Amino acid sequence: MSTEERKARQKRYPPVLHDGGEKSLRRFPFVSRSFVPSVFTVMNMVSGYVSIVMSGEGNFIIAGWLIFVAAFFDTIDGFVARLTNSSSEFGVELDSLSDLVSFGAAPAYLVYQFGLSTLGMPLGLVFSSLLMVGSGLRLARFNINLIDYHKDSFSGLPTPAQAMTVASFILWMSVEPLFTGLALQQVLLVLTVSLAILMVSKVNYDALPKPTLDSFRRHPLQMISYVIAIFCVLVFQAKAFFVAMLLYILLGIVRSVTLMVRQWQL
Repeated sequence: MSTEERKARQKRYPPVLHDGGEKSLRRFPFVSRSFVPSVFTVMNMVSGYVSIVMSGEGNFIIAGWLIFVAAFFDTIDGFVARLTNSSSEFGVELDSLSDLVSFGAAPAYLVYQFGLSTLGMPLGLVFSSLLMVGSGLRLARFNINLIDYHKDSFSGLPTPAQAMTVASFILWMSVEPLFTGLALQQVLLVLTVSLAILMVSKVNYDALPKPTLDSFRRHPLQMISYVIAIFCVLVFQAKAFFVAMLLYILLGIVRSVTLMVRQWQL
């Protein structure tokens, strides 16, 4: 490979935009189209950081809701990037770093402070860190497979789904403490280990379809179930969301096991 080809394949910082069919590269202006989605991505990161701070202060309800706020910004930045046609390598890398903070470090520290710290050192620290390590591995694998990425499914439990499962459970337990003491510690331990394993697994999970007429025509039962789930979340809030996330997780496991059995029989 020639020196010119190597330079062309190297990442350039700040990132560059390709101007249609032209071969020349133009650096981002001071304020570019990628600025707007990047603002939402940074807000995702900030929400995760504030969630960590709130967990340290013992404000678990605020910390849990901030993870949902981070998930909202994570959804908006991708939508804005597609709307403005401003996707870039910089945006992809920034999004992954933000997700690691908001959906890796934040839920890991929230779980530690809420119940796993009673395991003592180093067990509590080791088990809670599994969520952050699993998130990092999951995001790294996703980034290197972007070329083969299909928007209708994911390999492994998505990190936002893991984080929102943890947050919804803790929000539920903060309002209605069904488990306390040793029981809460054991449930958190099982939940943490299970979610960490699912993130690095090959279990296939559906991406949530967009609420369009075409989606209702192609997946009527699925879309109706999503509408019912949203209604239940609005009424019962955290407990309903946790149950919905458990069903989503179990559905992916059952479908992957069924597919594995069919392939084995063939």
